Formats: sequence, C-alpha cells, structure tokens
Amino acid sequence: MNSAVTAIKRYFRKDLLPLLADLRLAIGLLLAIALFSISGTVIEQGQGLAFYQENYPEDPALFGFLTWKFILTVGLNQVYSTWWFLSILILFGASLTACTFTRQIIALRWFSRTWNFYSQPRQFGKMALSTEIAGGSLSELKTGLGDRRYKLYEKTDDSGEMLYAHKGLVGRIGPIVVHASMLLILGGAILGAMTGFYAQEMVPSGQTFKIQNIFEAGPWSASQIPKDWSVHVNRFWIDYSPEGRVDQFYSDLSVLDDSGTEVKRKTIWVNQPLRYKNVTLYQADWSVAAVKVRMNNSPIFNLPMAELKTDSGRVWGTWVPTKPDMSEGVSLVAQDLQGTLLVYDMTGQLVSTVRAGGSTQVNGITLFVDDIIGSTGLQIKADPGIPVVYLGFGLLMLGVMMSYVSHSQIWALQTADTLYIGGRTNRAQVTFERELLKLLDRLTENLPDTDTATEVLVTTGSK
Repeated sequence: MNSAVTAIKRYFRKDLLPLLADLRLAIGLLLAIALFSISGTVIEQGQGLAFYQENYPEDPALFGFLTWKFILTVGLNQVYSTWWFLSILILFGASLTACTFTRQIIALRWFSRTWNFYSQPRQFGKMALSTEIAGGSLSELKTGLGDRRYKLYEKTDDSGEMLYAHKGLVGRIGPIVVHASMLLILGGAILGAMTGFYAQEMVPSGQTFKIQNIFEAGPWSASQIPKDWSVHVNRFWIDYSPEGRVDQFYSDLSVLDDSGTEVKRKTIWVNQPLRYKNVTLYQADWSVAAVKVRMNNSPIFNLPMAELKTDSGRVWGTWVPTKPDMSEGVSLVAQDLQGTLLVYDMTGQLVSTVRAGGSTQVNGITLFVDDIIGSTGLQIKADPGIPVVYLGFGLLMLGVMMSYVSHSQIWALQTADTLYIGGRTNRAQVTFERELLKLLDRLTENLPDTDTATEVLVTTGSK
C-alpha cells in the first residue's frame, strides 16, 4: 500500500505536475477558451429549436458543417454551461495552480534564500553588475542606499562586514497575485455556470408573477430560484421620440413577499435593473398584451392581442365579434402603445381608426376602446459567481501594476582595504545601472582614482 502511494506521489511530482505547469499547455487552453467564448458570442445562446432550424439549416450548411443539428449536439447553443467548456476551465485552473506552485512560489522561496550574505570576493564576479573599490566605505554605501529607500540587512564575521539591500519586493509578488486573480476569475465563472440561471418573462401591466420560464440553469441552481417572493408589475410604459420611434421603455416593479407585502420597489429601464437577493431583473423587451373594449352598453372585455408576422415591423392584433353569434366582427391592429388602433373588416379592408379612450362606428354598433395594455419583457439572471469574478479582475489589475515594479538587489562586502559591490534587477536594467553608478560616484568622489569603479562596473555589466 505504501509503495503504491509512493508511486502515485512520484508520478504526480515528476510527470503530471510538470505537464500541467507547461506554458504551451496553458497557452493552448487559453486559446481554446477564447475560441469557444467567441463562438458563444457569435451563435445565439439559449434559443428554441425552431430558431436554430430556421437560421442554421442543413442545406446549405454554414461553412459546410454548421447546422442546427451540429449546434445542438455539440452544445454550441449553451456553450458556457457545457461539460466540455467547464472541463477546459477546470484544466486551465489546474495548469495555473501547478505553475503557481512549481514556478512562482518556488521563485519566491529562492528569493528568500538570496538574502544570504556574500562573504567571498569571488562571488561578486558572477553577478551581472559588480565592482570593487579600494578604500571604499560601507557606511557611505548604506547611507546612499537608505536615501534611495532600500531595505538594509547587515552581518559581520571573520570575512568582514557584509550588507544586503533590496527594494521593490512587490514586483516579485505581482506575478503570484496575477495567477491567483485568474484562478478567482475561473472559479467565479465555474460557480456561476453551476449554480446560476437565466429566465425570461413577458408580463402584462398590472400582473404579478413568479420566476418560472427558465431557459438556462446550472445543475445546482435550484437554491437560487426564488420561491418565497414574487414580482408585481405596477405599470409599464414607453417614451416615444417626436418621430414616433421608441425612445425608452420602463417598468415600475414591486417585490412582494409570501404575504403580499411590498419589500422593494423600483422603476427599471434598459441598463438600470432591479436587484433583490442575488437575482437581477433587466428591462429587455416589450409587447402589446391586450385591449379593453366595450360594444354599446356591454361590460368591458379584456381581449388578448397576439403578435403577427409581417414584413413591416412588429404588429399585434385581435378579433372583436360584433354579433352575439360571432358571425361578424372586426380586427383591431396595434403597432405600438401610443394608443391608435387600426380597424379592419372581415374582408381585410381598413374601415376606421380609433384611439384609446375613443370610439368608432362599425357594423352598426359603437365600439369603445378603453385602454391598450402593454407587457414588459424581463430578462432575469442569478449568477453567484459575479462577485468572485469582480474580485478576480480587481486583483488582476492590482497584480499587473505590481508586476511593473522593479525588484533591485545589492550586495556588499567590506574587507580590510576593499569594498566589493554587486547587484541585479528583474527589469529596468538601464535605470538600475544609472542608479548604481550614482551610488559609486558618491563613494569614489573623495578617493584618489574616481574613475576605477565606474569602468569596472560598465565592463562587467556588459558581458
């Protein structure tokens, strides 16, 4: 048993972990995620079967293979919740995690070991930038480094006085923060896909509804679907431009608890949603729901209107019987909610127009139109992963800015008659060289030969 566990650990460390941490695998997975995300943007998501059959027919097939059968079989109609897309996200997350622990964390541990002081002059010769100053003063070097906000560490033994200084440690931590932020973003995306849901509701003004028409939901989304509250549409209306085009449409919504008590109220419009208990309701569409009519002295009839397929835009219509046996009647047609209805007879001829609140004579009776009722189209979404994704993006921006900070390190050794100095940086090499040259100029300005240190530094640094 122990040998099997040991073999598994050896395989994980020597084979699987290096494979997951391979940069080529990470780039390939990232490209796959980008490619499938683009497909999910280009191909409409969450539509019905008829939509895909109409827009992606088998003959002729788009690009020779993209048909409605292919889309539904592969899952391109709901890319972000398919098992294979989630698997790619998980594998990419595993690759990032492996890279973080095998490279970034190890690099940070290696950095902690570089805090060791250099006690031998030959150690400085292996650095990219190094020099030696006869008669140089370590105390003056410490003062110069302190003025440049370096953090100093000192040690003394038989080899002499030793110094280690560094600044910009945040630049070494930045890549780790970037990796952690990407893991958070992936985790948030997976959490949203597994526990979130999307729904659409078309609700007439004055109606109360519970969220039911769910067209996309994760396998663990049951807890997110609200069961203890409903929404009442107090009013729906549209603002029109002077040219008669729709300018904006609004819904006055109230959230009701189980007892019918209003717990929240808000008027929403496009890009201004209502949020309640992690559920967001967006204003997405509108429709004509019904028309209220009377004939002579009859009661008010609430007649539903259906959308008609035409080439001239969106049109809604209904039929109004004008005789008790329904042998005669007229059709009412509405193009919008501005209040004007077109009246057609049974032969399809336009016989009259009437506005809401007005009346007209048809087939020997007076037809009163009391009101036109609109429906609000709401898109409803719950995505518990959004806060995690936002946190990840915030950390990503922070990590990228941290990564641009240069991490500079300087070592020094003071022997009986010579000061040895060496340093390196992870970026902005030219700026670091200039900074070190200024330090050396300060150290050598009172020495007999002031050009020695500079010459040695440049010669060694250009190897």
